[in-house]
Amino acid sequence: MNGIILVNKPKGWTSHDVVAKVRNILKKEAGQKIKIGHTGTLDPMATGLLVLVAGNYTKRAAEFSKLDKTYEAVIKLGETSSTGDSEGEITKVSVKKPDETSIKNAIAYFMDTYEQMPPAYSAVKVDGKRAYKLAREGKEVKIEPRTVKIYEITDVVYDYPLVSFTVKVSSGTYIRSLAEDIGQKLGTAAYLTELRRTEIGQFSIEKAISPTEVAIDKITQT
Repeated sequence: MNGIILVNKPKGWTSHDVVAKVRNILKKEAGQKIKIGHTGTLDPMATGLLVLVAGNYTKRAAEFSKLDKTYEAVIKLGETSSTGDSEGEITKVSVKKPDETSIKNAIAYFMDTYEQMPPAYSAVKVDGKRAYKLAREGKEVKIEPRTVKIYEITDVVYDYPLVSFTVKVSSGTYIRSLAEDIGQKLGTAAYLTELRRTEIGQFSIEKAISPTEVAIDKITQT
């Protein structure tokens, strides 16, 4: 019972919710507790691929977490969010409607390595505490930018105020921050409204299962 499980996280679930559900299902099937972990979180509003590790594969969690990732994203122009996504407090900023050329140029600007500022509401640790916990306590959150890489952004569809695209990024990249950065580049502001993770390294959402479909025979080795 050592290996990985590819799970399609439903919207509204935390990554911890998924781990707890899978752990409970496997415990009942095996008649004993099985160690389960994840290799990179998804925000509750996001859906898509989670790579879970079982048994002694939990020791390899960091290895899987460093893999590149691919997402399908939708951002909304003209507004900001306190959390960078649809779960935060939304503020209207601009009614400016960029043309398609401006959209393409703004997106192309980030298709490289750049210094990205993680969101205040994130799992990044600041002085030993998660940034989102400090933010919720109303404390000032000082986060250092990190170097990330945007490998490619494809399938861009623009229908004001929404822009959808597929993006492949290095580990540690926040799509919420990318959405805000694109909005800032356009001079309109923006936040992330939808997010679906479709790939983690060589693993694809096409082979992922619902958390409720997990079983011991779904654990695979790689």
